[in-house]
Amino acid sequence: MSKLLGNEILGENIKRIRLARGLTQEQTVARLQVLGSPLSRSTYSLIEMGRGNIFVNDLVGLRQVFNVSYEEFFKDIPPSRSSKQSPDK
Repeated sequence: MSKLLGNEILGENIKRIRLARGLTQEQTVARLQVLGSPLSRSTYSLIEMGRGNIFVNDLVGLRQVFNVSYEEFFKDIPPSRSSKQSPDK
């Protein structure tokens, strides 16, 4: 299985989408688990904080749970790895 290296903007985007859907972390993880993901709430929390990596399969599951396009997950992520600036700066 492949993983995406997490970062703060990806985590913020996932959290923003989750909150817009009115879901708690627990509800989100429960829906992912129904889809077959073994993701725990604590691991999910790390992903939202930008400190955890996410399996590609879990991102596919989140897209289904949240009913959004993949572009929403990657919104405002700069194309350069050396860029450490937040989109708000």
